[in-house]
Amino acid sequence: MGNKIQFIDRLRLGFAVSVAKSVTFIVRSLRLGAASVLPGSIARRIEPRILELLSQQVKNGVILIAGTNGKTTTALLLCTILERKGYRVTHNSTGANLENGLMTALLESTNLLGTLNTDYAILEVDENIVPRVLKPLQPRIILCLNLFRDQLDRYGEVDTISKRWTKVISTLPVETVVIPNADDPTLSNLGQQLPQRVLFFGLNEPANYLEAIPHAVDSIYCPKCGHSLDYKGVYLSHLGDFTCPKCGFTKSKPTLESSEWSQILVGLYNKYNTLAAATAAIELGVDEATIRDTINNFQAAFGRAEDLVINGKRVRILLSKNPVGTNETIRVVTQSTDKTTLLVLNDRTPDGTDVSWIWDVDTEKLVERGGTLVVSGDRVYDLALRLRYSQKSPESSINLIVEEDLRQAIATALEHTPENETLHILPTYSAMLEVREVLTGRKIL
Repeated sequence: MGNKIQFIDRLRLGFAVSVAKSVTFIVRSLRLGAASVLPGSIARRIEPRILELLSQQVKNGVILIAGTNGKTTTALLLCTILERKGYRVTHNSTGANLENGLMTALLESTNLLGTLNTDYAILEVDENIVPRVLKPLQPRIILCLNLFRDQLDRYGEVDTISKRWTKVISTLPVETVVIPNADDPTLSNLGQQLPQRVLFFGLNEPANYLEAIPHAVDSIYCPKCGHSLDYKGVYLSHLGDFTCPKCGFTKSKPTLESSEWSQILVGLYNKYNTLAAATAAIELGVDEATIRDTINNFQAAFGRAEDLVINGKRVRILLSKNPVGTNETIRVVTQSTDKTTLLVLNDRTPDGTDVSWIWDVDTEKLVERGGTLVVSGDRVYDLALRLRYSQKSPESSINLIVEEDLRQAIATALEHTPENETLHILPTYSAMLEVREVLTGRKIL
């Protein structure tokens, strides 16, 4: 934190930063995009150690946030808490969470000489690159939110990722603070193995147990011995209160009592994000009054339970990019009285090209409630087929509308939404960006 950089490194860094900032200026001036990745890519070619050299200058340390779901919401909440205390915070808010995106975010806060003037860097990191960036970043705090199956064509199973995380995190200084999700067996086990200081977050609210374990569950076996875990109950997917009847492995004790913390964002998954950010903020010395007030006035990140008003009608965008996340957004929809839902499925690189995951989603619950379901996206017919198979009988009460053109699909969904109801839109990642561009007339990336 705040280390001095050698003179020769300073020269190379200054040159790399100058070139990167010039690229940023050109890209944005010509409206070619947000320049959230390219500047970092170019700077890295000039100075391969740029990530290390920039992160060394962060005064109070780097906070790394990793996990399948919830990174953006958790990062934005923690960033907001720290900024309310007067700290300068660097954050890769565009969601560019690979190495070039991390570098670009840090470059944004530097001057032309490569001097980084920021108190904290909050970096959302793609779970697959965590082992590659931990050494150069040397984070002060690591938040491990969850591990679910997500884009298996890129990542593989969750136990593979957790083993990589455990191996590399254990080599970091013992002063590093690791904050894993106690309700995730894999991450609870990870925290129990580490030599670093470990704080856990999780729920202790049996009233919020699911009625049954979803079939899209990822890890119901003991990470220590492989035996089936006994669950008192699950909150979502495999997150819950568990013990192993064979070896005695059990859920770690969370630092905070979850029932004492409120949330403003919809969905139980956002309670996890709230607790993760609060645990980190308390560790950083922020007073509870500020944390609670920020939580109670927090606005969702774009596409994450984000509310918009379009043509006088309320629209809520719920990012749905994998089985667990989509099951949770469906739970939000089915708990409402609104009867119109737009689902958009893409299979581009940010989404993962394998869309077979939709068959692990409990779409039956969405179909059972009836109403109008509009489907669109690159894989619109795969999605329509999944919904048809979710019908218990051909006489199902749903009104299924298939529309290839996204703009027309949005218009159709809005037409079917009464004035006093909310249109829920459940898109994959690239689809979410397209939806927002149509609705707001501007791009995020």
